[in-house]
Amino acid sequence: QVQLVESGGGLVQPGGSLRLSCAASGFTFSRYAMMWHRQVPGKERELVAGITSAGAGSSPNTNYADFVKGRFTISRDNAKNTVYLQMNSLKPEDTAVYYCHAHRAAGVLQYAYWGQGTQVTVSS
Repeated sequence: QVQLVESGGGLVQPGGSLRLSCAASGFTFSRYAMMWHRQVPGKERELVAGITSAGAGSSPNTNYADFVKGRFTISRDNAKNTVYLQMNSLKPEDTAVYYCHAHRAAGVLQYAYWGQGTQVTVSS
């Protein structure tokens, strides 16, 4: 059974930090690109950051939405089947539900899994 379980969300003051975690199970985590998305009610879900699956002997690549560059860092620990999102210098506009997303393309087949989301609220 595939599961992506996010944790680490909560209420934080502007300028503060949070670290989100996403624990994966039920699939070969190391073969999947991992992403964090976020969504505010009434708006479309948007990509926040992504990290590729790592090839043998190489480090994964990362990418970030412009609105989080320099503030957020995505990382993964394949030994723990977990992806992280370190969020620093948080702003009220970062308030959203954050979702973990796993994706892999195998030829013409696409595999995608989503977590249930974790709420992040940035407010004084």
